[in-house]
Amino acid sequence: MASRAIAAAAVRSLGRPKAGNTVFFLCDVQERFRSGIHAFESVVQVAQKMSRFSQIADIPLVVTEQYPKGLGHTAGEISIGHAALVDEKTKFSMLTPAVEQKLKELDAQSVVLYGIESHICILQTCLELLDNQYDVHVLADGVSSMNAPEIDIALARMAHAGAHVVSSESLMFQLMGDTKNPCFKAVSALVKEHQEAARQNELLFKSRAAL
Repeated sequence: MASRAIAAAAVRSLGRPKAGNTVFFLCDVQERFRSGIHAFESVVQVAQKMSRFSQIADIPLVVTEQYPKGLGHTAGEISIGHAALVDEKTKFSMLTPAVEQKLKELDAQSVVLYGIESHICILQTCLELLDNQYDVHVLADGVSSMNAPEIDIALARMAHAGAHVVSSESLMFQLMGDTKNPCFKAVSALVKEHQEAARQNELLFKSRAAL
């Protein structure tokens, strides 16, 4: 029993998520933020792609919206009709009581985190998840803030705390694991569909000098 626990901990420390116990977290990508967030359209593009992937690979999606009465609902381009939970919040972290309960119901071990803002809601969600022993994967091409320099500071802070900072495409193929995966053809088509948008992703191809 002890050796299994040690082996499981080793896998978690390497950041190897499994589709069967992974949950996607989409954080506060709402209409009111559209004009103020750096590279908002890039965040939306990644969120669209991950939402589609969650349907193809049957991975639960959890969505939060920060005070939607004042800030609006999730950007209309992102499909969230299949989400396991859409929860309103005032807390910065996504770990509301409803979200915590949903993670327990899903028996989740790994969380894939993306949305806004990198240095506030994303960071606080990440740290709280890590504190609760979840394996956290933050999508570097899918998180942003109003002020661009905050993004790298937050990503470095999360990585230092133990989160795995990855790209959306890398994460999708890691979850599939093999070309024999039944989802492979559909996911390959999804990647091709979003290829041009990915090339325009300001978060993935950002200029360090511009920051």
